[in-house]
Amino acid sequence: MYSIPQLQDLINKQIAESRYPSAPDELYEPIRYIMSLGGKRMRPVLLLMACDLFDGSIIKALDPAVAIEVFHNFTLLHDDIMDKAPLRRGKQTVHTKWNDSVAILSGDVMLVKAYELIARVDDKILREVLSIFNNTATGVCEGQQTDMNFEALDSVTVQEYLEMIRLKTAVLLAGSLKIGALIGNASPEDAEHLYTFGENLGLAFQLQDDLLDVYGNPEKFGKQVGGDILANKKTFLLIKALELAENLEEEELHYWLNEENADPETKVRSVTDIYNRLGVRQLADEQMNEFAEKALSALEKVNAGDDKKKALRHFAEELLVREN
Repeated sequence: MYSIPQLQDLINKQIAESRYPSAPDELYEPIRYIMSLGGKRMRPVLLLMACDLFDGSIIKALDPAVAIEVFHNFTLLHDDIMDKAPLRRGKQTVHTKWNDSVAILSGDVMLVKAYELIARVDDKILREVLSIFNNTATGVCEGQQTDMNFEALDSVTVQEYLEMIRLKTAVLLAGSLKIGALIGNASPEDAEHLYTFGENLGLAFQLQDDLLDVYGNPEKFGKQVGGDILANKKTFLLIKALELAENLEEEELHYWLNEENADPETKVRSVTDIYNRLGVRQLADEQMNEFAEKALSALEKVNAGDDKKKALRHFAEELLVREN
């Protein structure tokens, strides 16, 4: 059984050894740049762990695992343009370092490269793996568009929000696990159980992200705390607060959502205080734990050794017990 750091090292080595043409430099250098920025490599690690769960060949799974990471970074390249984000993992985003056109075109090539790598699976599972990858990629795009649509809506329900994060975040974790399971020769039932595990884990992970954005320690979280509040982003916390707020809290919340010249620190502090009074942090925690329990329940149904499933349980726990 491989450890998580061992799998991360394998993926990083494979990415570092990836070769792209030297010209045109403006097309390929941004790909080398964004792929070198690192990260936890969570999605490809899950693919390799799923393969290892059934004693499959990690070597055979490496190219598809890197494909998942290339695809994920392709989505980040385009998301950063849409969000006008200046930084990614503490470094300049590609569209900032170069320009929007370069970022779009380099991202397009990354999608092609992801397909090239994913197609290296054994022929007997190629059609099924491509089907999972296609459905996953489409879901991620649908989730991103839905998230953008939310910006123009006055009202979004919790269920609509959960469906959006299922598509935008959770299906890529789920798809990675299912592809890894198929490469490892898992049964269709076990592959589906792992998909359910990943989907619920992804939902719990995004809710944890919502909580950390408000209540996290910025030094440990790695992002600006309160960024979602400043952007009036429709997270679980804000949607639930709008649903529960009455009288004074409702008036205060709408004031901060509509005040264009608010002092950032005051706005974050005031909205966080409203969240505390309404108890939405606890509600988000409860919803997150519900998804985490569903994930672990699905993992228990997988027909594999307890020692190997223990590694995935540990991965899930580490993912959901981030510092705050």
